[in-house]
Amino acid sequence: MAASIATPKLTATISAAPSLQTLRRKLSTPLSRSLSLLPTSAPRTLDLDLGLRSPAKPRPRRRRRLSVEAAEPDNGAETARHYDFDLFTVGAGSGGVRASRFAANFGASVAVCELPFSTISSETAGGVGGTCVLRGCVPKKLLVYASKYSHEFEESHGFGWTYDAEPRHDWSTLMANKNAELQRLMGIYKNILRNAGVTLIEGRGKIVDPHTIDVDGKLYSARHILVSVGGRPFIPEIPGREYAIDSDAALDLPSKPEKVAIIGGGYIALEFAGIFNGLSSDVHVFIRQKKVLRGFDEEVRDFVAEQMSLRGIEFHTEESPQAIQKLPDGSLSLKTNKGTIEGFSHIMFATGRRPNTKNLGLETVGVKMTKNGAIEVDEFSRTSVPSIWAVGDVTDRINLTPVALMEGGALAKTIFLNEPTKPDYRAVPSAVFSQPPIGQVGLTEEQAIQEYGDVDIFTANFRPLKATLSGLPDRVFMKLIVCAKTNRVLGLHMCGEDSPETVQGFAVAVKAGLTKADFDATVGIHPTSAEEFVTMRTPTRKIRRGPSSEGKKDSDAKAAAGV
Repeated sequence: MAASIATPKLTATISAAPSLQTLRRKLSTPLSRSLSLLPTSAPRTLDLDLGLRSPAKPRPRRRRRLSVEAAEPDNGAETARHYDFDLFTVGAGSGGVRASRFAANFGASVAVCELPFSTISSETAGGVGGTCVLRGCVPKKLLVYASKYSHEFEESHGFGWTYDAEPRHDWSTLMANKNAELQRLMGIYKNILRNAGVTLIEGRGKIVDPHTIDVDGKLYSARHILVSVGGRPFIPEIPGREYAIDSDAALDLPSKPEKVAIIGGGYIALEFAGIFNGLSSDVHVFIRQKKVLRGFDEEVRDFVAEQMSLRGIEFHTEESPQAIQKLPDGSLSLKTNKGTIEGFSHIMFATGRRPNTKNLGLETVGVKMTKNGAIEVDEFSRTSVPSIWAVGDVTDRINLTPVALMEGGALAKTIFLNEPTKPDYRAVPSAVFSQPPIGQVGLTEEQAIQEYGDVDIFTANFRPLKATLSGLPDRVFMKLIVCAKTNRVLGLHMCGEDSPETVQGFAVAVKAGLTKADFDATVGIHPTSAEEFVTMRTPTRKIRRGPSSEGKKDSDAKAAAGV
């Protein structure tokens, strides 16, 4: 991580004399990022499920422009420098929009630059809203909804439903409606920025110096620069890679894949496997390791792979792609370390994303980056250049949209309210919208063993009520990881229908540090799957550091924890 850089001493000239003493007090703090501008207190109303909040009644804002003077060593003289903006944000994704809007609401003058819209990102195309809204969370979830109907049609027979003809799906209708929704959401983002008084500039931004940004040939100066350009998917350098698609393209295909190979075992690969399987494609998933979802709880990894296999998805474990070939009939063949499989209509790589930091001028101005191109920042999201900051996936910390929102809000408070605020990465919940989906918060069993040693494991693996009539092999897996010494719930995991919705609620309890006794004292809602979390009474196993371990030997526990 980048070392925290001492902020230059700032002085200010402002006509409001009564606030001068307060201003000086604020500027004397070590983490003073800027002059604090008075926040507005307009009532806020929730808008969408995207972390967006817009003013209840947009009204003109009177900005208090400050002339900031940086202390210079030239014989003790101080020269005032005027900037076009207090904050200039490069990239209008989730984190950038949140930071810019909050900063504007705190009274700062703010500009954001973003590339023109396209469903597929490139060096010249992007769009206001960023990855999550345009080519990530939102369109993916819409396709998940579309794909689930086939399973629900199948479930319905056990409940007495019959159909005169098999339901048919029209891919072009789905794509058209999805793209219309993306346009609507992009318009909402633009309006929210405008209503906050943020200047939106279309074009590619490049940092010229610590206070100057070039947007397609026009220069803008700013007291602070925020980089929030996110990441982009990448396809490894193998022969025939030009025939492969990534997640951007997979969300906007002109036709549904008939037979698709998905390379990768992470959450993106599993989500698209479920989507295409639900839409009746023949799906093959190729993973380099023995299991999917590296880093997730081991029991969850096993359970989700088993459930997805039962739905017809074929997993090819310990297979690495070596080449792609286009055959005379237009189909694709995939060569791996274990052989060649032919007949694919599409081959998709879901092998990760990389920070989108190329050609931004970061190296020129001295911003430190990691080997994979991520921007190094300190605990306040500040880079090695004091006036340049970064949030979101471009920093490669926890690459989740809600985390980027948290980082953006914390940054705005740090700079413009003079309230140094660190993003809180404790107990961040997450979900995988596979089929069945996964929700989790806190530590995995392996992490808990490594960190705490003595833990109690509570699990439930059962057939949900709906499956008793549908006749399908659907099951639910739930797990609690409890510290044996303190009784605190360290981790909570679920794989099954409605897991993300369920875990979001329980995440509050885990973040608050509640104990297993608190869970036990909570009355369940019946009949639900969620009530299992408050009715698990007997540990499935107890893991102890000493030789008296129950359920696992000490050596087994250490092996599971990777120690």
